[in-house]
Amino acid sequence: MALLHNRVSQRELKERLYQETEPRTTLSFYQYHPIQNPQEFRDELYKALFPLKVYGRIYVANEGINAQVSVPSPNFNALKDILYSYDFLNGIRLNIAVDDDGKSFWVLKIKVREKIVADGIEDQTFNMVNKGRYADAIKMNDLLDDPDTIVVDMRNHYEYEVGHFESAIEVPSDTFREQLPMAVEMLKDNKDRNIVMYCTGGIRCEKASAFMLHNGFDNVFHLEGGIINYAQQVKQQGIESRFKGKNFVFDDRLGERITEDVIAKCHQCGKPADTHTNCKNDACHLLFIQCRECSQKYNGCCSAECQTVYHLPFEDQKKLREGKQNGIMVFNKSRLRLRPSIKEMQDMRFEK
Repeated sequence: MALLHNRVSQRELKERLYQETEPRTTLSFYQYHPIQNPQEFRDELYKALFPLKVYGRIYVANEGINAQVSVPSPNFNALKDILYSYDFLNGIRLNIAVDDDGKSFWVLKIKVREKIVADGIEDQTFNMVNKGRYADAIKMNDLLDDPDTIVVDMRNHYEYEVGHFESAIEVPSDTFREQLPMAVEMLKDNKDRNIVMYCTGGIRCEKASAFMLHNGFDNVFHLEGGIINYAQQVKQQGIESRFKGKNFVFDDRLGERITEDVIAKCHQCGKPADTHTNCKNDACHLLFIQCRECSQKYNGCCSAECQTVYHLPFEDQKKLREGKQNGIMVFNKSRLRLRPSIKEMQDMRFEK
């Protein structure tokens, strides 16, 4: 019987990945569709993908599937055939990474969850059947030129910070479940205007568009395939990218460059920078932006204090971590800001 879970250490798997010479393709996909038995589907999918050396994260729930994976490039078509063999996934859009070195994932994890996107929605009358209209790259650029359009970024603060669409509004929170009601409240006086939602790969903005329609908004769009698909279309069609900077991604790359614009700043010295990193102190692992000079100065740590801990012998570091909970932490000043008005946010432009 095939094993349905990984049994090798993360360290060894990562080492194996970096020893690979075969090129890999990083991609993502999702589909909102009822899955009657998520656990059974999960096990079947694991058995099919494991022999292809597919690595990454896949979430399965009653409401559908959400995946970010990498696959050896020669196995790409085999992966595609497996996915398309399911009726509800047949012909699904596969978002190919824009800036890809193939070192995004090193283990396959397929998990059953309550939802593929945690949304906090408790209204039983809400469903994904009625969702916003798709906007491709050309339509997105046209909408951006329309003064009657409000563009809403449905990503977290640390994603927005390193790259976003021109004049896009940030919903200042780092959880999607908080952003949904906040977006409704922020835009409540603009229900007759064009509302365009966007996110990384499309899954969050698609649900957000349905939620806005559910709350009485009329003209709601969402960017088809998110920033990833938009960037690919811009490249293929030779049109202007109205997204500036980097697209944050939730894998070991922590970002893919869309344009050469650097719109963020180092969290330590304030110089222009848009490289996210995790503090090298294992007791911290803060996600923050660090320039090359500060990375060298602090050895990849977020502070002098963490740098001191990082240089301690491993056993001493281990003792310091005993009994401490180390959850996901991100550098975020968004909660400290006063929320600007819609007019003020639309007037904001990138610093040159």
